[in-house]
Amino acid sequence: MTDQFYTSSITAFDAATLEHLLRQEDALLSGHFRLSSGLHSDTYVQCARFLRRPDLAGPAAAALAVQLEAAGLKPDVVVGPAMGGVVIGYELARQLRVPGIFTERDVDGQMTLRRGFTIEPGEKVVIAEDVVTTGKSTLEVAKVLREIGAEVLAVASLIDRTGGQGGLDFPHFALLKVQAATYAPEACPLCAAGVPVVKPGSRPEKAF
Repeated sequence: MTDQFYTSSITAFDAATLEHLLRQEDALLSGHFRLSSGLHSDTYVQCARFLRRPDLAGPAAAALAVQLEAAGLKPDVVVGPAMGGVVIGYELARQLRVPGIFTERDVDGQMTLRRGFTIEPGEKVVIAEDVVTTGKSTLEVAKVLREIGAEVLAVASLIDRTGGQGGLDFPHFALLKVQAATYAPEACPLCAAGVPVVKPGSRPEKAF
């Protein structure tokens, strides 16, 4: 690997910068995609391709930390759900100088703390995500934390894809808002127009 993966030259990180870098890293694509939900969309987000670059993940987390600090939020710990929240959660925790841990699913598919991770009642927590779409995983993490007695201050994510429909009852800080249309396959205008649909993660030429 080249040194660009480890040394950042980014001094300002705003929404336009993030969008440019996401597209540069093929982490934000426009086209016709079949999502894991079965719905079709004109936009595909895969933040892992962006977060593989420490020189990009670090400045992005620093920008999120600035937003949180400007709002006067001082968490005791950052928690990110596996897998998407692990890297950005660690980087955000590093910027905020607090521990960074993650939740994951148990054998029954329930979100939980494992690996000896603990949170004390009364501790203040920020949830970290790469992208928030429906808000489901974020709310699952919040439920786990609140059952312990922790205080959820906010969620911080690289991308907000909720369109204001995330159903969160705490603040959401994000670097970029992405408006992505989704369609049922039988009502997809892209299908009607004959645009080949691509399953995320497969080669662009592999269509359904």
